[in-house]
Amino acid sequence: MPRFRQILDTMAPYKPGKAVAAPDGRSYKLSSNESPYGPLPSVIEAIAEGARQIHRYPDAGAIKLTEAIAERFDVPFGHIALGAGSVTVAQQLFETVGEPGVEVVYAWRSFEAYPLLADLAGVKSVLVPLVEEKHDLDAMAEAITDDTRMVFVCNPNNPTGTAVRRRELEAFLDRVPERVLVVLDEAYHEYVRDADVPDGLTFYRDRPNVGVLRTFSKAYGLAGLRVGYLIAQEPVAAAVRKTIIPFAVNHLAQVAAIASLKAEDELLERVERVVKERTRVREALIAQGWTIPPTEANFVWLRLGERTLDFAAACAEQGVAVRPFAGEGARVSIGSPEANDAFLSVAKAFPR
Repeated sequence: MPRFRQILDTMAPYKPGKAVAAPDGRSYKLSSNESPYGPLPSVIEAIAEGARQIHRYPDAGAIKLTEAIAERFDVPFGHIALGAGSVTVAQQLFETVGEPGVEVVYAWRSFEAYPLLADLAGVKSVLVPLVEEKHDLDAMAEAITDDTRMVFVCNPNNPTGTAVRRRELEAFLDRVPERVLVVLDEAYHEYVRDADVPDGLTFYRDRPNVGVLRTFSKAYGLAGLRVGYLIAQEPVAAAVRKTIIPFAVNHLAQVAAIASLKAEDELLERVERVVKERTRVREALIAQGWTIPPTEANFVWLRLGERTLDFAAACAEQGVAVRPFAGEGARVSIGSPEANDAFLSVAKAFPR
């Protein structure tokens, strides 16, 4: 038999959110944090027009998209690195710093791809437990050693939805050595409504060791096309660009992302609807007797412990797919009002 890397024998592959169906055919997928809304007409039109060129390779440098992002966020062109979704840009980041003996620090539980990406890059994960579903930034700062090259701060955090606020983040960044790269993973930034939760771009501009990770998958509704990006100062962005697989961001993804930026006001109206539903769902759960942490993302988190898989099964029986983390809890995306009501019915009937 061919020989493979030993890490492949022990690492668990990433498990995407699943869809389920009730006996009557009802199916509500609240397991993947997707937008409940389809692409805008202008975006569909751009994709249809772009399909005329799919016999050609995409622009490997994604020049027009990079220019559009640079203009939107008022950052230099050279401060942007693209990838096929923010998870792929995260993989590029791990590969950028990864060497034997290197450590990467992040909270746990947080985005479940981090351990997988760390293992593939051959680096050691240093997991710092959450405290009351939130990042423990003091403990994360103390976990940094001479071998640490990167720290991830998922803000808002996936899967708990909790967010780090400005003062505590600034104090944390002041403690991190300049040689350590801090990545602010802001995949859910557009859903933040707490004025004390900072925009990571306000920190990166005068901190050369800070980068901000964003995506078009969530609020922009392009999960099926895969576009993510990093904004960081030139040395960081340039290093990350070296790790991208050629032509990773396909042509249709590029034109759709550009069209989405042009239609951003209309898209953000949809985001506001999701935020309102998020408030309704959380308040309904609290009224039912659940303890639900404040969330600044497009999902809610239920700490269920050993009952997690039973809860997921109860949801599945009613055609509601949620994202269970065995022994810990379930993350439930905010979907359409109908889907949310179906979930709330299951939650009401489930023993607290």
